[in-house]
Amino acid sequence: MELHNLKRAPGSRKARKRLGRGPGSGTGKTSGKGHKGQQARSGAKRRIGFEGGQMPLHRRLPKRGFNHQTRHPVAVINVDVLEKVFESGAEITAGALVEAGLVRALQGGVKVLGRGGISKKLT
Repeated sequence: MELHNLKRAPGSRKARKRLGRGPGSGTGKTSGKGHKGQQARSGAKRRIGFEGGQMPLHRRLPKRGFNHQTRHPVAVINVDVLEKVFESGAEITAGALVEAGLVRALQGGVKVLGRGGISKKLT
């Protein structure tokens, strides 16, 4: 076997489709585009995922990676409770609320509500 004896594998190279070369070619006249319609026009392109007006697959499938609000509920605490539990000048942090036993889980954060009044200075 030498370089001048080598031949391609049969079917490895396919001749290009010659469009618009008469009725005998099988792709004459409309050149395989049919009659009229969106894809028969010149420059016709559709965006990736377009399904002819049907809701595309990527919009029909459910979303992933969404964090639902009730999975990690927000710990709520009212101002009047802070008034009772903490002394004047105390610094109130999420950790301080857990230590005082006012909230349990902090995954969703803490929200201070406005019920009651406050007469102390709290940070």
